[in-house]
Formats: sequence, structure tokens, C-alpha cells
Amino acid sequence: MFDKVLIANRGEIALRIQRACKELGIATVAVHSTADADAMHVKLADETVCIGPPSATESYLNIPSLLAACEISGADALHPGYGFLSENARFADILDEHGITFIGPSAEHIRLMGDKIAAKATAKRLGIPVVPGSPGGVTSEEQAKKIAAEIGYPVLIKAAAGGGGRGMKVATDEEHLSIALSTAKAESKAAFGDDTMYLEKYLGRPRHIEVQVIGDGQGNAVHLGERDCSLQRRHQKVWEEAPSPALNNEQREEIGQIVANATAKLGYSGVGTIEFLYENGEFYFIEMNTRLQVEHPVTEMITGLDIVIEQIRIASGAPLSIRQEDIRLSGHAIECRINAENPSTFMPSPGTISYFHPPGGLGVRVDSGVYAGYTIPAYYDSLIGKLIVHGKNRNECMMRLKRSLGEFVIDGIETTIPLFSALINEQDIVNGLYDIHWLEKYLEKP
Repeated sequence: MFDKVLIANRGEIALRIQRACKELGIATVAVHSTADADAMHVKLADETVCIGPPSATESYLNIPSLLAACEISGADALHPGYGFLSENARFADILDEHGITFIGPSAEHIRLMGDKIAAKATAKRLGIPVVPGSPGGVTSEEQAKKIAAEIGYPVLIKAAAGGGGRGMKVATDEEHLSIALSTAKAESKAAFGDDTMYLEKYLGRPRHIEVQVIGDGQGNAVHLGERDCSLQRRHQKVWEEAPSPALNNEQREEIGQIVANATAKLGYSGVGTIEFLYENGEFYFIEMNTRLQVEHPVTEMITGLDIVIEQIRIASGAPLSIRQEDIRLSGHAIECRINAENPSTFMPSPGTISYFHPPGGLGVRVDSGVYAGYTIPAYYDSLIGKLIVHGKNRNECMMRLKRSLGEFVIDGIETTIPLFSALINEQDIVNGLYDIHWLEKYLEKP
């Protein structure tokens, strides 16, 4: 096991990783920008290192500064959390060259799954169902039109190096395809430095279903059931729940076993999430995230497994501590992402928190690094916490969520808590009848 882990992240996820390390008896090193000097994860770490000014480029994304922090502190491993450098294969390679363990998959697997075209081809080879589309990148408008005609309109144009909805456009017919392709290529080039595009069949009302997997790189892999992440705004997840209201046990076990087998065949080491669009009883592979997910707590709540501890154990060379038959899904869990944003306009709301009162009670978990008197910087993502609730069934979980949202008080800034308080009363949400377009349509209502 590691002696000391440097946590190359900030906010709630840095604190989450820190807690797992402490439970394993591992010393922690918190890195921080000057803007995060008063952050909770910094206050609770065994050691701290300032790695630069507020800009993420000069601090949390500054590889030389992070290497220097590892050397100064004597950390023998680094946990990247999510975002920032968590899926940067070059960073993983550099750490390996310096004798520091990257707590995540191999650089090879990060590269493979980071290329959307290669990832789709790999998924298909491993027996994972994929969306009909181009076999690789489209090299011309003529080729794009030919493929679109074969799979049928509407089609989705996606950036091979993309994510977060950037470089993604829908074309409803051949005329629209030309404009959409040109626009998507320009967006992708600007965002990722790569304008390689591919085409997929556009699904009208799919759900976003993802399956949590863990592999040890020693031929063993398990799935921990699925999460439903269909409530999204601008392709960003807002509300996640497990298990999905749309699946039955037979479907759940079938897709779970498919991805667990694929993960084992791949020789994958660490935690990962295989994401699908789901429509009319069919699953279609979107991508694999080779990192810890923001929404991992809902899976922890229904399995009782600490995913971060298992991730750290595997990175240290240990085999999986569980077998598939050991995993039992119990009850229902929902996570709401609490952002420092106006709940209607979604404009960021940085500032000082004057009062902070999180909800409590049976089955209620709040993952957050904020506190009364803490000033939320304007330089980073607006996520300030996650409310996760668990109940013996979905109805109990929804009632517990409603109660918890009523107890949750954050004063001094605007947050998205009122949005969730409204959503919990919507009949479609109560019934679990929503798709990836539902929330944006709801938000467009006067």
C-alpha cells in the first residue's frame, strides 16, 4: 500500500479522496492554488503545497508544479480525481517516468478510450452494442452524406476528441448536414485542436444509462449496476439515480455482465464507467470514462462498496477484493449536483457563504468542501456539493430527497437547490418517465 498520496484536485472530490486515504492509513498531500488556500481539503490534509496562482492552467493543470509537489512531499502516488488531468495520458506517462503511481488506468487505456472512434471500435470488438454510424472519422462532406443516407436521418455529428457537448451537432437532412458538419469541425478544432468528426444515428428520446465497472488488470472485473443520468442540461448531468427506473433486473444483469466481461478482456485496471444511450429496450455505447465519476456516490449507496478505496487498492497492485456474486444492489439512491449558480439562468454565483446547514438523518449524505465563511472562487467549476439520498425503494428515496432539500440551507450565494425542489414535484420525475431532452424542455417553459 502507498505511504503518501498527493491529491491533484480541489473541492468536494479532493476531500472525498482524502477521507478514503485516511481510512486506509495513508498520509495525504493537498495541493492548492492561492485562491484555494482556505479550502476544507487543504485544512484537513496532512501536508499542503501551493502550486500556483488562481488560474487552473497555472495551478491544477500545471504538470511541472504537480511533479515538484510530489518531490517536495515525497508522495509515492497521485490521485487525479475527476476533471483537470484525470484523463490525460501524457500526465500518467510522466508520473510513471518519475516513479510515481497514477491512481487510475494505464496511459494506454486512457488514450484508447479518449479517442471516440477507437473507443467505439474497441467496444464493438469486445461485444458491447454500439450506435450505428461511421466506422471511423469522416474525411469529406461527400462521405458524410453517403453515411448519413445509409444510417438514416437525423444524424449526430460528434468530435472524435470531444466531450461535454462541444463539437456536437444534429443534422436533420442533407442540406443541414453541410452546415452542421462545418460548424462542428470548427468548434472541435478550437476546443480540442482536432477537427476529426464521426457520425452516429441520432436517437429521438433516449435515456443516458451508464454502468460502473472495476477491473484489477489481472483478468478480474466486476460491474456495480447502472446509473441513470438522463436529466441533463447542455449535455451536463444534473441529477443521477441508481438503479434506473427504466430497466428491469434481467436487462440490468445482461448489460452489466457484457461490460464486466469486456473490461476483463481489455485488461483494464481501475474504476471506469461505460456509458450508453438506451431506447426501446436497446443499449448503444457512447464512451468509456477512464476515471472516477462525479456521481459515484449513488452506486456506493446501493452497493455499500467504497469505490475510491477499491480504486486505491488496485492501483497499489492488489487484486479485486470482491467477486460479482458478492455484489448485491440494495434500495434506491439519487444524487443532486448542487452548483453555485442562479437556479433559473444558471449564471455562476461565486461569493462568501454566510450560512451553511446541510441536511442529515438516515440515508442522507452530503459530499461538499464548503462551510460558513468560505468564499467560493470565480475561477473554477461551479459544483460546490452533492446531496445523495438512499431509501429502501424509489418512493422512499424521493420522499427523503424532498425532505432533505427542504432542510438544505446555503445563504450568501445563489444555488441550484430551488431547481431540485421544483423537479421533485414534477409528475414525470415522480414516475421516472424522462429522457435526455426532458430537462431542457422543462427549462424552456415560461
